[in-house]
Amino acid sequence: MILAEFEVWHSRPIAPTRRLALGLMHLPVDPVPGFGGVLLAAVLSVHVREVDDDVVADVHRLLNEVERGQRVVQPRLRHRFQADRHGLAVSVHRLSGEGDSITFAFGNGGTALQQVLGSIYVLERLEVNTRRELARLMRKAMSWRGPLGSSFVAYLMGGHASSISAVADPRAWALETLGFPSGTVKVTKKDVMAKYRESLRIAHPDHGGNEDNASNAIRDLTEARRVLLETL
Repeated sequence: MILAEFEVWHSRPIAPTRRLALGLMHLPVDPVPGFGGVLLAAVLSVHVREVDDDVVADVHRLLNEVERGQRVVQPRLRHRFQADRHGLAVSVHRLSGEGDSITFAFGNGGTALQQVLGSIYVLERLEVNTRRELARLMRKAMSWRGPLGSSFVAYLMGGHASSISAVADPRAWALETLGFPSGTVKVTKKDVMAKYRESLRIAHPDHGGNEDNASNAIRDLTEARRVLLETL
């Protein structure tokens, strides 16, 4: 199942002029970061590693300008951003899910810098508050040097949860993980801590919990507690 995707249209490496445009975008970002924000961060993370070091500072400046809604003078980083896609090639970036796991697929056309620019220019299409939150996430992604998988998603989310449900609706996932009844909306800090302690006791091997799964269960319970306490 496709959870998020977008297209970056770009001139070919042998073309005399360097041009860039955006195409199809399916980027759900509510609640932030959503699958769309995770995909944008992943595209930036995996491609900025291949960008020349002397250009990275310019990438940061462009991200700052887009975040603040400033007018970006063209061409930027030797590429002209335009609406017309005539004569350009396309790279498709996609985030897919199966069961409760996610996978990334990146288009391999164009240059790494073109994919970096495309992911940043997508931010201009988003609402201002969303744009600011995702810009922060994308800066964080630029420092990631590990594989693009569940550990990357957990890193972005600020904890350990990396499942589809945790990304789609972190609060609903946290309520379910701690065992709150279906349909629960409002909880207090006291409610959260009581459910956390009860669930932790059940998950612990000393109280009958599955020893093989105990560490993962305790990790998820701790993350669920964090998510709920931060939203009170």
